[in-house]
Amino acid sequence: MNDQEINQLTQQLAVLEKMAKKVMSKEAIQRYGNVKLAHPETAIKAITVIAQAAQMGQINQTLSDQDFKAILLEIQRGKRTFNFRR
Repeated sequence: MNDQEINQLTQQLAVLEKMAKKVMSKEAIQRYGNVKLAHPETAIKAITVIAQAAQMGQINQTLSDQDFKAILLEIQRGKRTFNFRR
């Protein structure tokens, strides 16, 4: 990967984070930061799922820390689809 590709991916991740953080609680954002440091690949998968769901209007309330933990568990289990409606 060259510098230009890395910069582009970094910018895409920043956009995803911005979209996802709009629907996440303060605690969930804090947990995301911790996961991002310890398990960057899992964090990127989680933030991508949340950002896509937010963009599609599937999230109708703030995602709590518990909700974020549940998403992380599902990612670890290899689940590919998520249901955000309650």
